[in-house]
Amino acid sequence: MQSLKGRDLLTLGELAPEELAAVLDRAEAQKRARLNARHAPQPTGKSAALIFMKPSMRTRVSFELACVDLGIHPVVLGPGDAFSRNETIHDTVKVLERYVDLIVIRTFAQADVEEVARHSSVPVINALTDDYHPCQVLADLLTIREHKGELPGLTLAYVGDGNNMANTLMLGGALAGMHVVIAAPAGFEPRPEAVSDAVELAARFGTGASVRVVRSAEEAVSGADVVVTDTWASMGQEAEHDARVAAFAGYSVTPRLMALAKPDAVFMHCLPAHRGEEVVDEVIDGPQSIVFDEAENRLHAQRAWISLVL
Repeated sequence: MQSLKGRDLLTLGELAPEELAAVLDRAEAQKRARLNARHAPQPTGKSAALIFMKPSMRTRVSFELACVDLGIHPVVLGPGDAFSRNETIHDTVKVLERYVDLIVIRTFAQADVEEVARHSSVPVINALTDDYHPCQVLADLLTIREHKGELPGLTLAYVGDGNNMANTLMLGGALAGMHVVIAAPAGFEPRPEAVSDAVELAARFGTGASVRVVRSAEEAVSGADVVVTDTWASMGQEAEHDARVAAFAGYSVTPRLMALAKPDAVFMHCLPAHRGEEVVDEVIDGPQSIVFDEAENRLHAQRAWISLVL
């Protein structure tokens, strides 16, 4: 897709449905090719800066290997390497773009990623912020499509904190023609802007998608094809853990809750999971769980995006 060349990935909301489908198609093709590969990747002379202001095992390994698979040299930078000594985002980016062909950043504020993209002449990928997680949802949609065949018309129920995953699942679901229902307690709903953006995307592209935010986990999961949850206390919210556990009482994904979904429903979690809190062992280790397929597909979805934008 030439339309994706040089593009940023900041929220998923900047994509069109056919562009999302092209990324998933490329990911599936590259995944098959990787399984049958018999030769080492050929160097391209390109490089990518992978900036981790927040640590992550899955994100780092999957992005590094995606780059290596494509013959791109990854340069990993931590908090002490990038934006250090009070250097401005502008100055850091104007240096980095002289060195690398791609900037990937995992950080706290969405505004910081957007500022990086504003100043950068090379593509920028949001590898997670407090508000959005587009790379994870690309992997999620790829995983659902592998298990369900098609995305349009499926109902996805998300139970728990209205965090970056909830925000991004609404956008991805709107583009894919899915019905997304978010169940969250009062005070923990997804961003209103993410809800309105998802509704607007569905209407603009006529995908037939719908988005609802409800209180009841049972209402959300009833008849769902896919059930998703995430940790109740995200990175940086550790001090709120006990209060959040109390607030989310009744939002744990248990066998009783899963029984309300369709018999062939699948369970997903972006990991790491806090077992016994947002999900119990019987579900995450059960036959409906596809969490490790989902984790593997981070590699394939991100590699597809990188190959298309470069």
